[in-house]
Amino acid sequence: MNKKKFFVTTPIYYINDVPHIGHAYATFAADILARYHRQIGDEVFFLTGTDENSQKTVQAARKSGKDIVVYTEELATKWQSTWKRLGISNDDFIRTTQQRHKSLVEEIFEKIDKNGDLYKGKYEGLYCVGHEAFLKEDDLDEGLCPDHKTKPDHITEQNYFFKLSKYQKTLLEHFEKNPDFVKPRERYNEVLNFIKSGLQDISVTRETQKWGIPAPNDPTQVIYVWFDALINYISANPSKWPADLHIIGKDILRFHAVIWPAMLISAGYELPKEIFAHGFFTINGQKISKSLGNTIDPLKIADEYGVDALRYFLFKEFPFGNDGDFSFDRLKEVYNADLANGLGNLVARVAKLCETANLRFPIRPTNSKIVFDKKYQIAVENLKFQEALNLIWQKTTKADQLIDKTKPWELIKKDIHKAVLDRFEQIEPKVLFCASSYRSLWQSIHSMAQRGLQLLRLPCGTFVRCHHSSRLSPDSVLCTS
Repeated sequence: MNKKKFFVTTPIYYINDVPHIGHAYATFAADILARYHRQIGDEVFFLTGTDENSQKTVQAARKSGKDIVVYTEELATKWQSTWKRLGISNDDFIRTTQQRHKSLVEEIFEKIDKNGDLYKGKYEGLYCVGHEAFLKEDDLDEGLCPDHKTKPDHITEQNYFFKLSKYQKTLLEHFEKNPDFVKPRERYNEVLNFIKSGLQDISVTRETQKWGIPAPNDPTQVIYVWFDALINYISANPSKWPADLHIIGKDILRFHAVIWPAMLISAGYELPKEIFAHGFFTINGQKISKSLGNTIDPLKIADEYGVDALRYFLFKEFPFGNDGDFSFDRLKEVYNADLANGLGNLVARVAKLCETANLRFPIRPTNSKIVFDKKYQIAVENLKFQEALNLIWQKTTKADQLIDKTKPWELIKKDIHKAVLDRFEQIEPKVLFCASSYRSLWQSIHSMAQRGLQLLRLPCGTFVRCHHSSRLSPDSVLCTS
C-alpha cells in the first residue's frame, strides 16, 4: 500500500545574519507538521534552506571583511547547526549556491524564455535591498520602506522582464477554483484583490549585480534573487514536487502566491497545494527585523528555558497566522504556570503513584496503529496549533482534578490492585494523552515529554497498550515516540 505524501517547506532564508525568533517560528511550525505526518504514517519530505544569492549577502560579507564564498559557507553552517540545536527534523537543507539548484534555475529560466514569456526592457524605479524587491512610490511610508525604515535605491537598468500580466486571468481562475490555496482567509482575499487590481510585468534579472546565477540567454545579466530563490522548492528534490504546503511570513506572500505560481505555469509545473502566511512577532509593536537591529536569538532563550519551553510558548500565546507581541516576562510566566506547575506537577504526581504501586506499563511494537483524538487531529492538520495545545491542557487539568477527587494514594495503602484497576484506569488515559500528545505532535516539548515518560517508566519510541482502560478499545495504543 502506497503511503500518502506530505511535502512541507519553510521560507528560503537570507543569510545576511544568523537566525532570529521569527525564522525559528516558521521552522518550528513546519517541524511540528512534519513530525505529526510521520507519526500517522505519511511519507514526509521537510525542506528548509538558505538563500545566498542576494545583494544583502554581498553587503553582509563586505561588512564582515570576508570573501563572499567564505562568508556564505560560514553562515550556512551556522543556520544548519542552529536548526539541529533546536531539534528541527528537516529531511534536506538546500543552498542556492549549490550546483543542483543552479542547474534547475537555468533550466526553468530557459523554459520560460522558450515559452515567450521573457523580453528585454528598461527598468527605472525603486529597489529595497532589505526586501530584495522592486517598490512603487505608494508602497513607501514618508519616502521609506515601511518595514525596514530605510530609503530605497533608485536604479535604472536594462533587464529581462517576465510577462506576469499574461497570467492574471489564469491566476484568478486558480484562486476561484481553489479557495484554500492561500491561508488564512484574510491573506487569500488580500492576494485575490491584488491580482484583480491588475498585474504588471516584473524584472527578473539585474544588470548591475555580479553575485548570483548568470542568465543563460545573457551572461551579462544575473537572475533576480527571488526568481532564483523560489525554485529551491523544486531543485532540492524534483521528484517530490509539488509541495503540499509552503509556510511563509506574510511579507513575502505576493512572491509565493502570485509570481511563483505564474512562473510554474509558464515553465509547465504543477502548483503547490497550499500556501500559509503567518504573522509577525513584534517587540513593543515593532516588527522584529535584522535590519532594525531588534532581533531575538532563539538559542539564547533555549539555553535559559530549554527548547521545550520556547516551542510551547511560541504556539501557545496566539493563533498561528496572527501577529503577536513577544515578551520575556510573559515567557517566564507561562513557563512557570503551565510547564513547571501544570504538566510538570501532574507528571510528578502520577510518577510517584507509579513508584509507590510499583506499576509498569506493557509495551508493544512501534508499527502499531496510532490513535489521535479527532478534535486534536483536525486542529493540527488545519495549523491551529493553539487549539491543539488547549485540547492537551484540558486533559491535563481534568487528570489533575481526577487525582484530587479519587485520592488514589489513600487506596494504594489499603489495596494496590484495586487502586490500579479502579482509580488509575481513570487517570491513565488522560496522563498518557498529555504526555504522548507532546511527544507525538511536537516531539518538541521533546525533552520535557521524554523526561515525563521516563518517570512513568514508558520507553520513548514505543507504544503503550492501555490494558486497564475502559475508555479505549483493547487494541488502541498511544504513541510515545
